Amino acid sequence: MPTTGTPGAVGETTQRRPRGDVHDQQHHAVRVLRHVWIPLKDGTRLAARIWLPADASGPVPSVLEYIPYRKNDATAPRDVTLHAPFAQAGYASLRVDCRGTGDSDGVMLDEYHPTELADALEVLAWIERQDWSDGQVAIIGKSWGGFNGLQIAALDPPQLRCIVTVCSTDDRYADDVHYAGGTLLASEMLPWAATMLAYNARPGDPAVLGDAWREHWLERLEATVPYAEEWVAHQRRDAYWEHGSVCEDYSAIKVPVYAVGGWIDQYRGAVLRLLEGLGAAGVPVKGLLGPWAHNYPHQGLPGPAIDFVGECVRWFDRWMRDGSTDGAATADAADGGSGAHSAGPDGRPPAVDDEPRLRVWMPEPAPLGADRVHRAGRWVAEPAWPSPGVTPRRTPLRELGGAPGTAVLRSPLAVGAATGDFLKFGDVPGQYADQAPDDGRACSFTGPPLPERVEILGVPEVTLRVTSDRPQAQLAVRLCEVTPDGASRLVTTGLLNLTHRAGHAAPEPLRPGRPYEVTVPLFAVGHAFGAGSRIRVAVSASLWPWMWPSPQAVALELDRGHGELVLPVREPRPAEEAALRDFGPPPPEPPHTIKTETLPGARRVTYDPESQEQIIVATPTGGSMSDSADGLTHSTRDLNRFRLVEGDPLSASVECERQERVGRGEWAVRVHTRSRMTADEQDFLVVNHLAAYEGSGPAEREVFARTWTRTVPRDQV
Repeated sequence: MPTTGTPGAVGETTQRRPRGDVHDQQHHAVRVLRHVWIPLKDGTRLAARIWLPADASGPVPSVLEYIPYRKNDATAPRDVTLHAPFAQAGYASLRVDCRGTGDSDGVMLDEYHPTELADALEVLAWIERQDWSDGQVAIIGKSWGGFNGLQIAALDPPQLRCIVTVCSTDDRYADDVHYAGGTLLASEMLPWAATMLAYNARPGDPAVLGDAWREHWLERLEATVPYAEEWVAHQRRDAYWEHGSVCEDYSAIKVPVYAVGGWIDQYRGAVLRLLEGLGAAGVPVKGLLGPWAHNYPHQGLPGPAIDFVGECVRWFDRWMRDGSTDGAATADAADGGSGAHSAGPDGRPPAVDDEPRLRVWMPEPAPLGADRVHRAGRWVAEPAWPSPGVTPRRTPLRELGGAPGTAVLRSPLAVGAATGDFLKFGDVPGQYADQAPDDGRACSFTGPPLPERVEILGVPEVTLRVTSDRPQAQLAVRLCEVTPDGASRLVTTGLLNLTHRAGHAAPEPLRPGRPYEVTVPLFAVGHAFGAGSRIRVAVSASLWPWMWPSPQAVALELDRGHGELVLPVREPRPAEEAALRDFGPPPPEPPHTIKTETLPGARRVTYDPESQEQIIVATPTGGSMSDSADGLTHSTRDLNRFRLVEGDPLSASVECERQERVGRGEWAVRVHTRSRMTADEQDFLVVNHLAAYEGSGPAEREVFARTWTRTVPRDQV
């Protein structure tokens, strides 16, 4: 039967920290309400799991994570590593499934739909009314939850006191999985839409919904929509993308923001933009950029991971407990007494308000491939952003091997296979490989060996003068470090659809034969070029499978004697860096009932010299979980296939398959989706197929199947 959130309800458990820890007296026992209904005004119910400090003496502040990824199974292994420790530290911590996901009622119609944000305001008001709540709420989230945390903050709800936004962005068009530099992200748009199609088609839990689960599921299947159709229909930055992009008005956010990212996560530049935009609006804001991919920092890959829970607790304490102790005792409790925070003269860590505005991991030079699991380096800091400690260093391309004359870029379409995944999760197959083969098929500018180490922090830029023979063309610029052994390490990349050269709202076709001077901003980066290494700028008119190819084969003339590389150079400040507070390692996971198994990912690139077809097959890391508390199991497996024939931009195709399984005992369901995207000179064609099954083995039967086909005109892409 469905459980409730009332004291003593079915589904309530108590977790205690193992005895013997010298900090036991600083930890709260945790009471877990496994399922709670949050009723909304329109009759919809949202499903929540809540962790409460069982021995709190009165109402406490709350922490909310509000995402569509299913509290019971998909993110359950991660949730316990955040929310249980927050409750141990004295906070009520909630994981709420968005409308149309998990056990929640309704249908999820799109990312960050206005209904999602309106529901969030009702969730905050509901939290305020609970007897365990003192009315104050913080929001934390990674990716989707980081996005909507910013968006909810911009609505200025009275209960909200601060947010922690991880791997998110302030600009949904320029900095997400749909478009970059006005180019359509072939490697991300359809794969992410395919993932959400499968996610949204999963059923609620019969243990929560009772016999109504099947009716609920079939209604959800009938109403589910493939997001890719809408995303492809908005190829320029219009009102669709402005919705939810908080950069439209930073001043709408009134509460303190902690913006967090990683150097191999695509959203990293948003941390710097939020520091600048919110800081100018007078909002208290901090930034943290580690060596990580698209992960929470306590599970950060590549390492080192940090005690991110302790870091969050310090932030919550500052803004919800009046900063009276700045979270010193609670943070020590959260990190298990690891001594992770360098103490001041009074034995406590420095106050949040007294710390630098931005903390950054500066990687040390390392052999290519040696840092895919762990990146050696050091923590550095900047007092503000933009920082007075970072200065632009301008280098004409002619000093990097440029020479008078013109290079004609008839770039092979297959340039780019070595760049790895655009959205990286830390798995080794998805990381970049040696760029030297692609550098040789691009127009490369390579400087002399560096006499000394050079550190950069910020957004590099490359200015070029180009002439196209077609009205549509694209540029990919890769900044690489060529080490003394000849390997080429990818430092950062920039993409630009040249029809978007003057902005993303009103693209204009190129005039064939006319030269244009364009500036390509690269993705933000913190990097140290080693002494003896050489700086390389590699320019191509294609980068597959990141950029969808232009509709016609392009010859792009590049003026080799004109152009400039601008690097944001940071001079080390050893004395300041030595005094910085140490984050320390993450503490052990709290006790829980969830077991996980991981299936390693893989990435295979094949090329047929006879047909000239390249195929990239990527199987991201998958796996399974089981929860011994209620017997629930879940498993997932994905596959992405990218095809093209050299010389034929219209041969490009992306194909995705997704499988999701959920079960308990004799109850078993499976969701299988197949998605495909192609294009001719005029249109994109998107085809999605969804099938849902009930039962297992020979008894499995199909209960739903549907195919969507959508043609969308190309709009300067």
